[in-house]
Amino acid sequence: MTTTLEPTLSVRQVLALERVLAGEPEVVAGAAQLDRAVRWVHVAEAADVGVMLSGGEMVLTTGVLLAGDESAQAEYIQSLHRAEASAVVLGLGRAFPAPPDVMRRAAERCGLPMVVLHRPFPFAELTEEVQGWLVRRKFAAVSMSEAVRSALTGLITAGAPLQRLLDEVAQHSGCPVVVTNLAHRVLATAGERPAVDDVLRDWERISRQAGGSEGDGWIRAELTGRGERWGRIMLCGYRGDTATGRLLADRAAEALVLHRMLGGNSAHTWEEQSAQSLLTDLVSGVVPARQLLPRARAAGLPVNRRTFVPLVVRDGDPAQLDRVLRMLGLPGIVAELADGATAVLLSLARDQDASVLAANFAARVRSEAVGSAVAAADPRIAWDDVPAGLREAQHVADAVADSSAVLDLPAVVRLKDVHLRGLIRLLRDDPHVQSFAERELDGLLCGAGEDLLAVLRTYLASGRNKSRTAQLHHVSRPALYRRLEAIQARLGVDLDDFEQAASVHIALLAHDAQQG
Repeated sequence: MTTTLEPTLSVRQVLALERVLAGEPEVVAGAAQLDRAVRWVHVAEAADVGVMLSGGEMVLTTGVLLAGDESAQAEYIQSLHRAEASAVVLGLGRAFPAPPDVMRRAAERCGLPMVVLHRPFPFAELTEEVQGWLVRRKFAAVSMSEAVRSALTGLITAGAPLQRLLDEVAQHSGCPVVVTNLAHRVLATAGERPAVDDVLRDWERISRQAGGSEGDGWIRAELTGRGERWGRIMLCGYRGDTATGRLLADRAAEALVLHRMLGGNSAHTWEEQSAQSLLTDLVSGVVPARQLLPRARAAGLPVNRRTFVPLVVRDGDPAQLDRVLRMLGLPGIVAELADGATAVLLSLARDQDASVLAANFAARVRSEAVGSAVAAADPRIAWDDVPAGLREAQHVADAVADSSAVLDLPAVVRLKDVHLRGLIRLLRDDPHVQSFAERELDGLLCGAGEDLLAVLRTYLASGRNKSRTAQLHHVSRPALYRRLEAIQARLGVDLDDFEQAASVHIALLAHDAQQG
């Protein structure tokens, strides 16, 4: 991808230059077109000047060859219009002491900005000012372009993730940066968070509106590699000149395409990263759910008047789970969390049966061996309640993670299905529970006590079945009795007493939950 930089000023910017203001400029026609780009300044008196232009020039003239010939004056303006000149500047003097009506009317009809200078003004000063400014801008833009290219290439070489590249682009552009797929769904963002959220709040409308033009600082570049167009990067509200912004967007697009090709990434992988970032932030609670709503909406998740079903699948593959969602026609997002857990957030219409659809999803997951267990929280109506729901589903998944009874559980496992183990998982971070576990198990938490702790775990999990415990640990019953006596001596408890055994069992569950 190559970009030729055409440095420009607008007609309005040229008229605001200090040297130009000294000539007392007055716009007498085409005032609505003052934002036209000025690519160059050309001094010309010839009546057929248009044949010497290539477009974008501001033409300076005294009109000395046009005085007294109204048809030549009209043709002069028409010639500039046909050549797509940006504006004409007429210096008033002996040829034209006042703005000529014929030229003014012709310029107004064709929308060509016409400016008169009321004070004598050396055109050489204007051309020097404007063209010097354009040259400086071109070199500054080229320098910026190479700096951006070098920085992004260095990051790619160092194996930096996509987000780091976008942060670099946002730093250079000074505005929000958004990467989307071809359906306008947001894959990644960068920039100041409040500004990004403002952009995403009404993303569906403004992204499509901005897709047809580059007005108001919305500058885009297509992401194309190996003959396939798969997304775009957008600078949202870029405040510099359009040519420089377009150059920056193109450099960013080059880097993203290279990043994808070298890393073996795909647009789908970026969608997974987007979903992972959103769901991780929801689960952590670090970012308030309401602030994440624009990101969810921009990622394509329906959020208005919906029922949200938080699910967590143990040992699930995100890509396969996403395929199951698509197969069942269920709107939602999927992302891998940690420790082999994958979060799935369903977004259902209010009139759909959330329990039935969650069960259908879980049944398909089991039938295709995509995951070992599907844990769920109760459906949430309010978006603000989704983080708590995801955390609850994660706790349920943790509670059954090491259970040998997964196959005996329902297709969708909820908190009520994991009983005491689920409760302990929910309370494992409570300081009182942690202190209780340490106090009850103090005699087994170090040294040789760790082997005895394993025996205790099996003994309590088997319902205090001595034969089963001896069998699982490959020891004789007398050897097991000696170990149980050692456990009771270290803990100062009687395991034949139901209440004391229950207390130790709860402490052991809490200890295991904390270690997990």
